[in-house]
Amino acid sequence: MDHTAVLALHDRHLREGARPDGPTARVERTANVVRQVGAERDWNGVLWSGLHEGDADAAIAGQVAYFTALGRAFEWKLYGHDLPVDLGRRLRAAGFTPEPEETLLVGEAADLVLDIEAPKGVRLLPVTDAAGVDLLVDVHEQAFGVDGSRLRHRILAQLAADPERLVAVVALAGDAPVSAARMELVPGTGFAGLWGGGTVDGWRGRGIYRALVAHRARIAIERGCRYVQVDASDQSRPILERLGFVPLTTTTPYVYVP
Repeated sequence: MDHTAVLALHDRHLREGARPDGPTARVERTANVVRQVGAERDWNGVLWSGLHEGDADAAIAGQVAYFTALGRAFEWKLYGHDLPVDLGRRLRAAGFTPEPEETLLVGEAADLVLDIEAPKGVRLLPVTDAAGVDLLVDVHEQAFGVDGSRLRHRILAQLAADPERLVAVVALAGDAPVSAARMELVPGTGFAGLWGGGTVDGWRGRGIYRALVAHRARIAIERGCRYVQVDASDQSRPILERLGFVPLTTTTPYVYVP
């Protein structure tokens, strides 16, 4: 895989050419910024920027003013190769707070290790309705210690508007949800994105996360996707690299709250 070429494809298709990730969101493009704008419970933020030292501060101020006028907190999704090189410092100076850095990993689907199944006693349940969404959100809240109401709203809206674009799955041990994950396909780009993989305490280290990655990647291949991408934490990165994913750059959410 040509790392530089694939990163350029990722930027062109998933950032500069981004599409709304839900029915109540829209993507707007200015001369040097691409942003998603939606309702309060949607993801609001900057997806791509083409800036230089001379216009970066004005562009940052413009986005702050825009989202503040809407009453929206928003995220500037900064990648390690974005310019200018001190864009992160400029965002902090403008009042943004950085969250933990992640690594953008991409795997060519056909080259990934996919012959992995869930451990004995664990079955995978496709999420197709509100009951399944409740199970997924329950895992999300336990695994990450956060409120899942925004995620519940987003997944229900996606299932209602465009169910073929979303693949969500819950791992059950008996009737208890112990792990969950989802995948978003972006038609016409060759990319599928893996999101939200999490396992509840007491079930980690048993191979469930790996099984969910392989399960979703197999579906991505069936749907005609060539590449699978993940924004990986330090905990999941080693697992994903053993499955054939390669690091291309870093990504850091910078959050602004009016």
